[in-house]
Formats: sequence, C-alpha cells, structure tokens
Amino acid sequence: MSGVAIQQMADRVAALMEERMGIRGADLSAKVRKAGRSLPRKIRAAATDLADAAERSQNPKLLVQIDQAKVAADYDLCVRHLMTVRRGGVIAGLLTNVAGTLLVGLMLLGAVIFLVQRMRGQM
Repeated sequence: MSGVAIQQMADRVAALMEERMGIRGADLSAKVRKAGRSLPRKIRAAATDLADAAERSQNPKLLVQIDQAKVAADYDLCVRHLMTVRRGGVIAGLLTNVAGTLLVGLMLLGAVIFLVQRMRGQM
C-alpha cells in the first residue's frame, strides 16, 4: 500500500465525518479532536491511528514502518461506523440527553418541595 492510498483513506474518513456528523476541520486529526466524545472510543482510536499513519506516510522512511493491515482495519472500522450515523442522529441524541436531565431535575425539585411542605405540616 502506498502513501497515496493511505492519504486517500484518511481523506475518505474525514469526508464522511463532515458529511454524516457535520464536523469540520482541516484534516482528519483536527476532525477527530473536534468530534471528541461524540465518537465511540474504538472509532476515535482507529481514526487517530489512521490520521497518524497518513501523516507518517508522507515520509518515505516512515512509510515502510506502517502496519498495512492495521491501517486497513482502522479504515474499515471507521467507514463501517460512519456509514450508520445519521446527521440528525447526533443532535437528536444530545437533545434527548438534555431533556432527560432536565426532567429528572424537575422531578427531584418537586419531591423536595413536597417533603418540605409535608414536614411543615401544610399538607
């Protein structure tokens, strides 16, 4: 596998991240940093390794040190995950988490108000 092929793999994963998740950045490593915890741990690690391999593939001496099988596996893992992600799914998940947190907070506040009223003898 040549350095051009590795760079094309990294570019494809970066394009999928922008298309499917709306994450912008200069290259794959910048996009992985911006994605943060919105990517699962294994996918984030695979994308980071792929970005590192793409960077090292620019140097001919470092190109021979790259594990081709690992690069291919990382690429497959990233593409397989990113093809299942819907662009609105990430935002909807975040909104659902915020709404759930607010609901639990309001329920706890109601319980505390009820207990205080009960202890004062007003209920």
